Amino acid sequence: MVKYVFVTGGVVSGLGKGITAASLGRLLKARGYQVTMQKFDPYINIDPGTMNPIQHGEVFVTDDGTETDLDLGHYERFIDESLDKNSNVTTGKIYWTVLHKERHGDYGGSTVQVIPHITNEIKSRFYRAKSPDEERIAIIEVGGTAGDIESQPFLEAIRQFQHDVGRENAILIHVTLIPYLKASGELKTKPTQASVKELQGMGLQPDILVCRSEYALSQEIKDKIALFCNVPGSHVLQNLDVEYLYEAPLAMERERLAQVACECLKLECPKPELADWEAVVDALKNPTTAVEIAMVGKYVQLHDAYLSVVEALKHGGIAGRASVSIRWVDSEDITDTLACEKLLDGVDGILVPGGFGTRGTEGKILAIQYARELKIPFLGICLGMQMAIVEFARHVLGFHDANSIELDPDTMHPVIALMPEQSGIEDIGGTLRLGAYPCVLQEGTRSAALYGTREISERHRHRYEVNNDYRDKLQENGMVLAGLSPNGRIVEMIELPEHPFFIGTQGHPELKSRPNHAHPLFGGFVAAAVAHQRERSV
Repeated sequence: MVKYVFVTGGVVSGLGKGITAASLGRLLKARGYQVTMQKFDPYINIDPGTMNPIQHGEVFVTDDGTETDLDLGHYERFIDESLDKNSNVTTGKIYWTVLHKERHGDYGGSTVQVIPHITNEIKSRFYRAKSPDEERIAIIEVGGTAGDIESQPFLEAIRQFQHDVGRENAILIHVTLIPYLKASGELKTKPTQASVKELQGMGLQPDILVCRSEYALSQEIKDKIALFCNVPGSHVLQNLDVEYLYEAPLAMERERLAQVACECLKLECPKPELADWEAVVDALKNPTTAVEIAMVGKYVQLHDAYLSVVEALKHGGIAGRASVSIRWVDSEDITDTLACEKLLDGVDGILVPGGFGTRGTEGKILAIQYARELKIPFLGICLGMQMAIVEFARHVLGFHDANSIELDPDTMHPVIALMPEQSGIEDIGGTLRLGAYPCVLQEGTRSAALYGTREISERHRHRYEVNNDYRDKLQENGMVLAGLSPNGRIVEMIELPEHPFFIGTQGHPELKSRPNHAHPLFGGFVAAAVAHQRERSV
């Protein structure tokens, strides 16, 4: 049967519920258990697809084309499993479904209410076994904090669900803050007590408390928390800050998180196999070289807007034992050649990530020109690849007004055009080309060498593509169309063979990178940056 672990948060947001949940997933998987993860978000948007990246962070896309919260990226990277449309549920999805059922007459004329209709719909979204004999642990994070009005239906659904399946099959981990008051030199437990009391008032009793703190918790403090919060003393665990994100599972292993969870779930707890994860942390802590990569984006005010790209760069560094630092460059600040030279001087690689809209795109084009002409390793992702096409068309083909029709509908040389299937679409939410699509790489290309195969698949999130009317011109002037869709219609990857490393991809390879096996493009890009750095230092 399926066992369930619900993870909630209290006191303040941003405590790291997602990392705690993902760390537990890693530790349970290291013990041989099958693990899946879900995120229940209380916001009313159907999904984060239309949210401003500067407000919400990146949109993580699954293989099946679902636009999800960035926490799912952490889940996939930690448990090394591909998640799907069932893995991210929002209040918007719940109410949308209930209202459709009401219009359809599914409730037989009943008055539709939060209890039981909304809570029943929430419970129906909790992971369900795909076969009668499936044994799996589902870790389910609930967004927000205890006491939030929008989270209450989710917490009530958990209370009912625990009653339905039994407390030994559905446990609750509550992540709280233990603040430190500098004036008195004390750690304070009252906020945690208040948060647990809030849950208890809703009929929920945490089984495990994970306490975020800047300082180690004494046994006296743990005993006090246990007494006032009605949990065993051994179930009060501290979660201190770690230097590197991927240390978190090892830190929580030392705190016995998985052991306590297995105890609550009445499961055996064999010794974990964590050698590969320990190797990841060792590579992070003991690099043999260092490189600096310029991230030239339009949402750099919030680094989480490019979270998966940042993590994929780290993975590339882990693979080559290289410390990767990022120089955040706002593409709007690259106003001319002088500004470009000043902002990008001395970097070992230039990465231009995805995005939408005209703002900052001219700065991206200048950065790409700088990388191409000075032979600096370059990786362009989605819009980054499209702008590489525009830059090449302008400065190599001589089409000085070349552009994407997204950015300039009146351009005489629309080298990037709207995909035919996107024509006439007016809704912007959930209508992009989304999810995993196959690609066939051209034999003899750098891309094929990096992947080690010619048939690949990457996740996508875009509405525009390379205009096929310009294919011949691009190839005649030295650009290689390294990857195409199986039917040959869509250009998926490009590269410049005379350049040390110049690759653009229409997909989002960062979404499939993992700390213990870096994505080939990021591994190759960081390796090229290391080579470039060594050449400059000779």
